[in-house]
Amino acid sequence: MRANAGIWWVICAFFVVMSIVYTIWSILPHPDLPWNHGVEWVGTIALLFVGFMAALIAFYIGRVHHAQGGELPADIPTADIDDGDPEVGEFSPWSWWPLVLAFSAGIAILGLAIGTWMMPIGVAVFVVAIVGWVYEYYRGYFAR
Repeated sequence: MRANAGIWWVICAFFVVMSIVYTIWSILPHPDLPWNHGVEWVGTIALLFVGFMAALIAFYIGRVHHAQGGELPADIPTADIDDGDPEVGEFSPWSWWPLVLAFSAGIAILGLAIGTWMMPIGVAVFVVAIVGWVYEYYRGYFAR
């Protein structure tokens, strides 16, 4: 995580420097205007805020690294691949519920775009899909 924090700090510095360069670059073609009228504010502020967002991510990753009290296997050059292989969770490769969930989201979005009468249908299919996905191990062939 230490390397990730360093990368994000480099990204932050890059975007802050690019914000300064962009500001100067937008002032130079307009020498007859006052400096504040020659600045293209949208690009300057957007680049500056991207730098601030990268700083927030870098700060968070640095704090998490400091709080975990040790190095991750990814940060140790002599670590094996198996050292950093935790169990992520249990996933059902045969499950159809994520497709039903995506279908319900599509119906709800179409309800926003075409007609509001489709929105309750999408929400109802969404509720059925969530309940089915959560309880898929409680009934049927894969019950436990």
